[in-house]
Amino acid sequence: MANPFKVPLNALRAIEIVGRGGTLSTAADELGVTPGAVSQHIRRAEERLGYVLFERDRTGLRPTPALDVALPHLHRGFQALADGVAAIEQSHSGTLTLSAAPAFAARWLVQRLGRFSRENPEIEIRFSATVALVDLNHSDIDCAIRLGRGNWPDLQSECLLPQPFFPVATPEWLAKLKTPADLAHVPVIHDEGTMVDWREWFAAAGQPMPDLAGPRFSDPILGLEAAMAGQGVMLAWDMVVADALALGRLVRPFDAEVESRFAYWFVTTEASSRSRKVRLFRDWLKREIALTQGRPSAF
Repeated sequence: MANPFKVPLNALRAIEIVGRGGTLSTAADELGVTPGAVSQHIRRAEERLGYVLFERDRTGLRPTPALDVALPHLHRGFQALADGVAAIEQSHSGTLTLSAAPAFAARWLVQRLGRFSRENPEIEIRFSATVALVDLNHSDIDCAIRLGRGNWPDLQSECLLPQPFFPVATPEWLAKLKTPADLAHVPVIHDEGTMVDWREWFAAAGQPMPDLAGPRFSDPILGLEAAMAGQGVMLAWDMVVADALALGRLVRPFDAEVESRFAYWFVTTEASSRSRKVRLFRDWLKREIALTQGRPSAF
């Protein structure tokens, strides 16, 4: 098989560093060689390719148009190599880095992570609580738990649990909530960033939606805290309030719920899905969901 590299990788690396604005000295520092050796790398590469890669003047080396076209490819290639090395190191690390939304983490996951750690004491959990869709292909995140439809490009997604949503409140509100129309006369807590919709719930309940008034929160955790403090009725995802319902801290005033298009998904890259620590965590998570959905866990 013909060698696809007419130019050695060290020479390509030197060309990429100098081409993106570096000097012979900066390239020498990165490669651990002398500036003269970098100059030799470039000269020999030009001889092998039969093209001039740099224009030489008093200010230094400037990429020729031919090299300008190639530099983005070289940069992506070396970035991919760096990502590959990082993936090897991460897969053998004893730390599992996990991303999940703060509300789900605070109200369901964190209560249970101790059990995973006791079962797998060699794996340390590093938790990143964020609603942002972290780029798993270009980060140190091993896996993520996401609420959505599972259609994230270039990632592997395994459905954990479909998520209906419904109103919840503390038990003292039950006396005032005989029908969905009664929601017009009590405080309704609004989560400004949520994907749940009161109009959808009223449609599922077969009732017209009245005007709803109440406090608004930009952070879902604060909205849930307000609901559990008895400040009103909130529309919530099943899994986020499962423990609070099981413990009696919250109740469902009405039976109607929306079978949404969303679910919680376990999300990884193709490479990280083969990591032992990721597989252990995924299997534990699926068992935990099966065992504890609807059962209390100490807050």
